[in-house]
This record gives sequence, C-alpha cells and structure tokens, in this order.
Amino acid sequence: MDITTAPGADGRAVGWRFDNTYARLPEALFASATPARVQGPRVSILNHGLAAELGLDLAALAPDEAAALFSGQTLAAESRPIAQAYAGHQFGGFTMLGDGRAILLGEHLTPSGRLVDIQLKGPGRTRFSRGGDGRAALGPMLREYIISEAMAALGIPTTRSLAVVTTGEPVYRTSPLKGAILTRVAASHIRVGTFEYAVRRDEATLRALAEYAIARHYPELVGAPRKYLEFLRAVADRQAALVARWMLVGFIHGVLNTDNVAISGETIDYGPCAFMNAYDPGTVFSSIDHAGRYAYGNQPNITQWNLARFAETLLPIIDSDPEKSVAAATAVLGEFPARFERHWLEGMRKKLGLRTEEAGDAELVQSLLELMHKTRADFTNTFRDLSGEELPADDRYQDPDFRAWHSRWQERLVRDGQPMSSARGLMRSVNPAVIPRNHRVEEALSAAEERDDLSVMHRLLEALASPYEDRPELAPYREPPADECGYRTFCGT
Repeated sequence: MDITTAPGADGRAVGWRFDNTYARLPEALFASATPARVQGPRVSILNHGLAAELGLDLAALAPDEAAALFSGQTLAAESRPIAQAYAGHQFGGFTMLGDGRAILLGEHLTPSGRLVDIQLKGPGRTRFSRGGDGRAALGPMLREYIISEAMAALGIPTTRSLAVVTTGEPVYRTSPLKGAILTRVAASHIRVGTFEYAVRRDEATLRALAEYAIARHYPELVGAPRKYLEFLRAVADRQAALVARWMLVGFIHGVLNTDNVAISGETIDYGPCAFMNAYDPGTVFSSIDHAGRYAYGNQPNITQWNLARFAETLLPIIDSDPEKSVAAATAVLGEFPARFERHWLEGMRKKLGLRTEEAGDAELVQSLLELMHKTRADFTNTFRDLSGEELPADDRYQDPDFRAWHSRWQERLVRDGQPMSSARGLMRSVNPAVIPRNHRVEEALSAAEERDDLSVMHRLLEALASPYEDRPELAPYREPPADECGYRTFCGT
C-alpha cells in the first residue's frame, strides 16, 4: 500500500485543518519521516467523543479508510510528517534521543481555535530510532488509551488518544505481539528534553524554540520583561499543579524522565503508569524503577529535579551575565516546593470538604495519611467513604486512632461554617468513586490481546467516563484487587 493523500482528509469530509508550525523551526529540531507500510491495518477503537471536540467527522470514513488514515497509510493533504529531536535525563543519566517510534503528522486547528499536535505512535523507524524497530504493540497502546482517557475524565491535563489501529503484523519483544499504532493528540510534544537538545546545538536554535513555546503555550509572556525567566516560572507552576493533581488521585507516572515532562503542563507518555490502591508513598509499579526513583511519594521531588535541568537550558538566554542568570533561575526553582504544597493542600482541603484555610490543615491531612499507611487503607475508597453520610462498617474506621482523627476533622468542618450536605457535595465532586484499577486494566488488555475482545475495554471506559458518579452498576470497578503483591507495569518499548 502506498502512502497517499487520504480521501476527505484534506478537510472536505473528515475535518482536518492542518498546519505545520513546528516544521518551520530550525531543521536541527526535527527530521522528515514517513510512516511505514503495514500489511493489514484494522481499527481497534476510535474516540468519537474526542473527534467531535476536535471538529472531526469520523463517520465520514469507511472502516478501511479510517484504518488507513490512523495507521499513516494515507495522509492529510497538508500534512508534513516529521520526527522531533530531543534529549533527556533517563533515570538521571543524560542521552540524546528523538522520536524513535513516533511521527508528528502536523498540528490541527480545532473549532475553538486551539492548535493541537496529531502524532502517530508506533508507525515505524525514523532517523532517531537508534536500532529500534519503531513499532508498538497493541497492549501498551490500549493502556495509553485507557489511562489518558481516564485522566481526562478526572479533569487532569493530559494528552488524549484518538484511535488505536492494529497493523496486521507482529512486533517482537520478549515474544511476538500484535502490532498497533496509537494516534495521540497533545497541546504539543515539546518537552524539557527538547530544550536539553536545543541548548546543545546553538543559541539561535534555543531562542527559536523558546520563542515558539512561549507563543504557543504562554502567549501572555510574549512581550513580558525577562520573558525567559517568567517562562521558567510559568512552566514550574504548571508542573507543580499537575503533579499535585496526580498525587490527589493516587496516580504514579512511573518514568518521569526529562523527556517525559511536557512544557505545556500536560501528562504525557503513559508507559509503566498505574494508580495506587493501598496508600503507601513508596509505591512503585514500574518494572525498571528498581530504586524507587519515581515512586508515588517522590514525584514532587523528581519534578523539581527535572525543572532544574530545564532551568539549565535557559541560562544562556535568561541573562547575559551568567552569575545573574544562575541566581535568577535558582530563585525560581526555590519557589517550587511552596508552589506544589499550595496546589496539593488546596486539593486536599477539598477532598476533606473544607472551603476555608487554617494553619493546622496540613497536619490534619498528614495525620490521616499516616493512619491510612499504617492500616494499608485504600487511597481512593477512603476519601470516597469519608464523603458519605455514614462510614462503612469497616474495622479500620472503628480503630481508636481513626476515631480520634475523625473527631478532629468533624470539629474542623464545624469551624468551616458550612452545612454538612455542602461539604459532602464538595467531597464527592473531587474524590473519584472509580479509577482505572490495575487489575481491571489488565483484564481489558488481556481480552483484547488474547481474544480480540474489545467489549471488556469498552465497559471499563464507560465506567471511567464518569468517575465522580457513584452508580450501583459501577460497584465492581470500585473494588481493589484481593492481592496486588508483585504487580508490575512495563514501558512497552
């Protein structure tokens, strides 16, 4: 099958409104790329809700046309496919990278005027593949689809998944697996690692990238004094807010390398990610994180570390005086812990139904978390239980230490000065009843991979689409596994 222009993909039917703004940056930042031909592309799943938000009409495509479009066999008329160059600190060690198994088709202009990247993940080799096959397996692509859509439903900034298409060809990892391609939608794919790459080229490339990123994601800073310093501060604040949101729902990214930190403030690159069940700040699921570098409780610290690497890239343009540049950037980085704490504590107050602030709130929250850690209480269900009119008849809620904490919390709610019904309403609006439980995700992936059965995944996606609703039929999706000992997630590369 030749790579051709997709029927209707030029905007006449599907609704694409493509531009290629990133491809107009210095050529050092990307390389031309062409999706590989595949034998038998077939649609596994299409995200019609997201398509509608993007102004796309997928119903205009026949199944074979959709499969060809989302496997890169046909391209939109205006598309100029490229692989982006970037570097990264992976588990602390620096390396030059790039899109080794991803191709940016271009940027689509949505009906709201927002520019979003349309990227294929797993379409074959690029200049940056470094000996890899550039392909992806079905399981990891469906995992990204499930988790990214769950995060979107939870209200957390994230890339989105528009489609997953199988290729009809195997990919070889430790065993042959079904090949697949994911279509990812993102505010952009500019990463901390993109700046780490640019600063090692030349200052002109760095400035061009910085100007582009500011104009695209922080337009309010275009004319600001010391805009590169303010750019650093703005990115740091978005990352503080993002990681706080992860922590509030028990999400563990799993591989927070600098090439997986998006300048836009979106969650990106769902590899060995998972949601925590029993509360434990040391929780690690990733099979490659042997030392716990990216454990749940270490995510704020490692994010600050990643931002320090970002700050280093901006030093040449923050100030012409190196000492002043270092001092200014260091000051911004020093603000991060307080920024994160503010976002996290604001969210935790809401999780406990509080609308006002008191000096002892952080200690009240920490006391609860310590009790949860001691009793291995389920993180999600504990906060959801607290939002009910009565606590469940669970032994841990009869524990004297918990009863003492509960009394303190009730006294704090009285001082908050709102009706209990209002407090419970606030809690139910921020404490999800349903998250993508690891065993449910694995169940859906196994059915898809082993039996070509997507029905399990569709039911899971339906449950995750309204995470704050407590419908009786969703009860099976609320329960943690009986035993999660030894559970591991994998990158899929």
